[in-house]
Amino acid sequence: MTPHLFVGPWGARFAGRRFPCAVGRGGIGAKRSEGDGVTPAGAHRLEALLYRPDRAIGRAGARALRGGRAIGPRDGWSDDPADPAYNTAVSLPRAACHERLRRADPMYDLVGVLDWNRHPVVPGRGSAIFLHLWRRPRRPTAGCVAFRGADLVWILARWTPRSRVIVTGR
Repeated sequence: MTPHLFVGPWGARFAGRRFPCAVGRGGIGAKRSEGDGVTPAGAHRLEALLYRPDRAIGRAGARALRGGRAIGPRDGWSDDPADPAYNTAVSLPRAACHERLRRADPMYDLVGVLDWNRHPVVPGRGSAIFLHLWRRPRRPTAGCVAFRGADLVWILARWTPRSRVIVTGR
């Protein structure tokens, strides 16, 4: 049986365990636009794993999933709907609006890139929807799903290519 990560306003469930998590400040639902703070409802694939090789939780996540791509000092993610590279990984510096992936805080030490608005990319529909580490327990995100570091590593260690992130408002 393929384990799926179920996420709702109550938290998350994966492989028979429950986890506290944080979702977008706009709640869970139909994502309408860039910056709305909504975590998009639906079934999402984990497309890629990014990690900080200089931080313990990043290395643990890379080992858990047996791979991934190291986040370097020039790595970013475009969140500018006018940018031809919108909702993709980009190299910094960059004139267009973007998120820096290599941060001083641990939030992006371990990142699972979800397939939201990726194939095809629709400018303005929302970008950078990730699984990542939370800032504080249950503190809302900009639309991502965030976990305690040890919990995200545990989930990724049991992830399969057929697993999905299933986000529901119920």
